Amino acid sequence: MSKTTDLLGLLGLAARARALVSGDDVCLSHIRAATARYVLIAQDAGANGAKKIRDKCTFYGIPFATVLTRDVLGRAIGKEERTVVAITDEKFSKRIKEVVEQIVGGVDI
Repeated sequence: MSKTTDLLGLLGLAARARALVSGDDVCLSHIRAATARYVLIAQDAGANGAKKIRDKCTFYGIPFATVLTRDVLGRAIGKEERTVVAITDEKFSKRIKEVVEQIVGGVDI
C-alpha cells in the first residue's frame, strides 16, 4: 500500500472515531482552544483561507501540513470537499503526522 492510501485510511478511521473536525470555522475554534493536535490544509485551498489557518496554527503552536486536494480530503472523511481538517486525538495526530512526513518529506512547522 502507498503512503497516500495509508493517510486516506487513517483520516477515514479518525472521522469515524470522531477524532477530527473539518471546515474553516470549526477548525479555527479548535485551534484557538488548543484542542486541535494536527491540522491538514488542502493544497488547492484558497490563498487567504490557507494563510489564515497557517497563521493561527503558528501562533498557537499547532503543527500543520499542506497535503492532498480538497476533493480527496473531503472524500477521505466521508464528506464533500474540505479545505481544512483538524485532528483532535493525540494518537491519531501522531500517526497521521508520521505518514504525512513520509509523503511530503516534512511538515510546514
